[in-house]
Amino acid sequence: QVRLVESGGGLVKSGGSLRLSCATSGFTFGRYVIGWFRRVSGKEYEGVSSISNTDGQPYYTESAKGRFTISRDMATNTVYLQMDNLKPEDTAVYYCATPGERLLPGPLLGQEFDNPDKYDWWGRGTRVTVSP
Repeated sequence: QVRLVESGGGLVKSGGSLRLSCATSGFTFGRYVIGWFRRVSGKEYEGVSSISNTDGQPYYTESAKGRFTISRDMATNTVYLQMDNLKPEDTAVYYCATPGERLLPGPLLGQEFDNPDKYDWWGRGTRVTVSP
């Protein structure tokens, strides 16, 4: 079974840090792009960051640039999202996902990395709460 399991969420104060993990199994890790999205109740998924499977190139949305860092560990099939200088606006449930069988091509990644409609396989999420 394909599985993506997020962990590392919690409650932090504004300016604090969290490191989210996405443990994957059931597919060839190095074959697929992995992305992070977040969602507030009643709203749509918002792209945060993704990492290329071919060369490890990171991609960030404007809200994440300069504060978040995405990385991967090929030995454990895990993707991380280091979140620094957190703000109350970052409060959401964070999900990791992959296009999976869609095999989002590298040339399109810059345009589509933050588009949740391009991702087929999703984890269940981990909550992040940032207090003022």
